[in-house]
Amino acid sequence: MSNAVFTKDRHIRYFLRCLKTFLPGLYTSNDSNRMLLAFFTIAGLDLLGALQDKTTPEERQGYIEWIYHCQVPSGGFRGFTGTDFGAKKRTQENEAWDPANVPSTFFALVILLILGDDLSRVKRAECLRWLPKMQRPDGSFGEVFGPEDRVEGGGDLRFCCFGAGTRYILRGQRSAGLDDVGDIDVGKLVGFIESCQTYDGGMAEGPYCEAHSGHTYCAFGALTFLDRLSNNSGRAPLISPGSKQYESVVRWLVSRQTTELGEDEDDEEDSDMDESGDDGTRGLSQAIDRLSINESIDTLPNILPPTEESLQCAGFNGRCNKYADTCYSFWNTATLDMLGKLSMVDANGNRGYLLGKTQHLVGGFGKGVGEPPDLLHSYFGMVSLAFQGEQGLDSIDPALCATHRTMQHLHTLPWWRETDY
Repeated sequence: MSNAVFTKDRHIRYFLRCLKTFLPGLYTSNDSNRMLLAFFTIAGLDLLGALQDKTTPEERQGYIEWIYHCQVPSGGFRGFTGTDFGAKKRTQENEAWDPANVPSTFFALVILLILGDDLSRVKRAECLRWLPKMQRPDGSFGEVFGPEDRVEGGGDLRFCCFGAGTRYILRGQRSAGLDDVGDIDVGKLVGFIESCQTYDGGMAEGPYCEAHSGHTYCAFGALTFLDRLSNNSGRAPLISPGSKQYESVVRWLVSRQTTELGEDEDDEEDSDMDESGDDGTRGLSQAIDRLSINESIDTLPNILPPTEESLQCAGFNGRCNKYADTCYSFWNTATLDMLGKLSMVDANGNRGYLLGKTQHLVGGFGKGVGEPPDLLHSYFGMVSLAFQGEQGLDSIDPALCATHRTMQHLHTLPWWRETDY
């Protein structure tokens, strides 16, 4: 869609409304996930280059103070302040009812970095002692500590990514001052990730489950944080270019791009496949399916039908037999970026889908065609466009899911310096 325009000013206003006024009532059920909502809002304004201009230093400091209010005394961050008993009422007997949360800890740290905080008030050692306790015997991570120190929730690749990301931020390259702090079992975590790759190349939430783009992103995000995708890390990468695992996952990711947008179907949740059983990826998946598993991904044919209409709008789905969805433009392009294969997608088709089909009139992006905007899809839609160099958006780190400016700030922190200046 060559005439599609990224309406930057409307997106800025959308994120400012979400930041400075009440969120719509539909968000009430997500109150315990407020840290995630804060991440999308703050990170969205930063990606738009508007955070510094559209908020005051006093406001940004207030956001920082709220995040530190969510810090748990024994390490990690809670998802919102609603469970905080206060220091005087917190005991070993009741602390399980106000636990640190693995995803919220990661997002809290990233928000602090976006806001320019130096993390000096983060209970770094306590958090890094808590983190290994959240790892299960199979290498995966739970979400919270329940009563009697039971690891509750989680268990899939999302929590593996958040655990690895928290470790990456707080241990750094030097692990300065952490001589008496144990580490997670990296080998078991890598082994669990490896066990989640499916027969068709993608990554599932766990062994023997269906491949899913979101979990595939989390797998490679975790491997990036663990430095297991780099040939310069001093250790063999888990999945290296030329290997069967690498070739198959790239092929699977590229085949997720689809011209089936669901715009002419009923708006029911279970109407993901039409009566004919067509999985909606015609030119993409059919071309990929015809390839031999041993054929190099670099010899892939032009996988979109050479028609003007189909080349204008081609979003991404997350699994076979599904319509395009804004967030999957992120999950797939971000993973391909980490793998160095972003150039294999139809960037114009993805841009046409996002700007012409799910970009909303009032700002933000909806989940699908004609749907209202929400924070998750609004942020992920912009991030996918940022990977493709959309004017008006800053460059972004795919694993941290925040601007390169944020990553550079992290690397200036004392425990990130390989040598003292």
